[in-house]
Amino acid sequence: MNRGEVITVASGGDYGKPRPAVVIQTDRLTVTDTVLVCLISSTIIEAPLHRLTLAAGKETGLRVKSQIMADKIMAIRKSRCGPPIGRIDSITLSALGKLLAFVTGVEN
Repeated sequence: MNRGEVITVASGGDYGKPRPAVVIQTDRLTVTDTVLVCLISSTIIEAPLHRLTLAAGKETGLRVKSQIMADKIMAIRKSRCGPPIGRIDSITLSALGKLLAFVTGVEN
């Protein structure tokens, strides 16, 4: 799994249904049995500080317009992740990085 790939995850807890997610973990951290992801939702809301809208299509692998939920960061066991279904482009990945900096409080 590589940063920016869209995968399907089966998480537990409140967000337990199988759903798409985008890998946010650095490609240099491969020795763990988990991967950091942001969940993706097809429920579109106006929340520019923590939601990033993605188009449906072959590139993203999404069937409907959706949003990356930068406030829903999870560590998922790699065994609970499916293969990549798509990926986000470098511009979208950069925009997601800015949202993640804001959400986690590591922005300067």
